[in-house]
Amino acid sequence: MRNLLTISDLTIEEIGEILREAEYFSKGEIWRPKQQTFAVNMFFEPSTRTKSSFDIAEKKLGLEVIPFDVNFSSITKGESLYDTVKLFEVIGSNIAVIRHSQDRYYDSLVGKVRIPIINGGDGCGQHPTQCLLDLYTIQQEFGGFKDLQVAIIGDISHSRVARSNKDALSKLGANVVFSGPEEWFDKSFLNNGDYVNIDKAIEEADVVMLLRIQNERHQSTSNMSAKEYHQQYGLTLERESRMKRNSIIMHPAPVNRNVEIADELVEADRSRIFKQMENGVFVRMAVLKKILECGGL
Repeated sequence: MRNLLTISDLTIEEIGEILREAEYFSKGEIWRPKQQTFAVNMFFEPSTRTKSSFDIAEKKLGLEVIPFDVNFSSITKGESLYDTVKLFEVIGSNIAVIRHSQDRYYDSLVGKVRIPIINGGDGCGQHPTQCLLDLYTIQQEFGGFKDLQVAIIGDISHSRVARSNKDALSKLGANVVFSGPEEWFDKSFLNNGDYVNIDKAIEEADVVMLLRIQNERHQSTSNMSAKEYHQQYGLTLERESRMKRNSIIMHPAPVNRNVEIADELVEADRSRIFKQMENGVFVRMAVLKKILECGGL
């Protein structure tokens, strides 16, 4: 595995290998590269969970993390993404994690730079490591994916999490449905029957995966208030009471409490939201190890 750009890059076997490696790391497994190794995390959009967990994952693996702050970089002087990544390549970075607002930003890099790229999220495109940590969390809970009912609810059209999870979960045998405001759907990746009423989606799901409203990606502001959204499309206390007994709640975060999910449910017994964050470190350690080993490090 040279790069990780989309979840579709991975075979079922490779997904399984990464999840098994994440499990080893969760139990304290130690791995170190064969030589001094440098990583740079280039985040051109705000991030708390993804950036911090990559920082921790890299340091747990013994990598040296090169500081990068876009606001104090030559990007502010007009330097291109390619030239910035090429700089880190030539001064000695061995791997780059990049988040960018442009869909498929990596097309300008692959085949042109020698260092491996991990996609930390591209626009409304993909977020492969978030998907992998979601898969790991689901596997911990249910032991597998075949015939699981997964409901992804919220701002579908702007969500790289929705795209990545649909691709991977469907490949692994789960049944994925979507719900939320119809004007926020992207019919280009929905099949007939994928959209269901929110109450039906929640009542039938083994996994209820909620999504944040991504106002920063909307062309226009919704007239719907936070309270109205919560009542119409959020996981309210009343809706949660009708969930299946052993079903779980997930959310990629950041969470807007009392919008997509009731405040009381964020840390409820069936919530795995903070478990997802914990698992993110182990999954990202597994991805880094796999790519670095592929490069002989």
